[in-house]
Amino acid sequence: MIAIVDYGMGNVASVRNALALLGEEGLVTASAEDFARATHIILPGVGAYPDGMRELHERGLVAVLQKEVLENKKPFLGICLGMQLLTERGEEGADTEGLGFIAGKTRKLAVTPDLRLPHIGWDDVAPAPDARLFAGIESRDFYFVHSFVVEPVDPAVTSAACTYGETFAAAVQKDNIFGVQFHPEKSQQAGLAILRNFINL
Repeated sequence: MIAIVDYGMGNVASVRNALALLGEEGLVTASAEDFARATHIILPGVGAYPDGMRELHERGLVAVLQKEVLENKKPFLGICLGMQLLTERGEEGADTEGLGFIAGKTRKLAVTPDLRLPHIGWDDVAPAPDARLFAGIESRDFYFVHSFVVEPVDPAVTSAACTYGETFAAAVQKDNIFGVQFHPEKSQQAGLAILRNFINL
């Protein structure tokens, strides 16, 4: 059972619909009991880092995610803001403590004067050879909407890179924890393939 974290910050319906195209049911929930029953957990998200962490805390979901992801080692996928919240802290607005699943911070994307923020649209991604989410996927074109990026302490955590003004982490992986800065649910067949690889973990 795939649990989609419902914390008022994003595109839960789009993720659920993408899973349905793969023949999988995604349960949108904020219930600790549902996360305990889940085999996989997806944290989507659109919006600001401080707002996302506040909503997770107010719903009591930080402790739930720590238990299921860090202790029970369930496959976990953070999407867009959901990936950014994996870090120890975020610099968007006020300095904010994150989930801390991945050592590092979330900071503003550094772009040249000729480039606009947010970074919106289709862009090429270069996966690392051991990037499990990208296994068997020929397309390298995914859809992005973001102004902030994850900067891991350990470069080996970066499983795919993209360049927009600077080269940044387009995806991360650490043990059972995965994150993608792009939106797989908006990235057509390549995005569905990412979700399929996650489900098959």
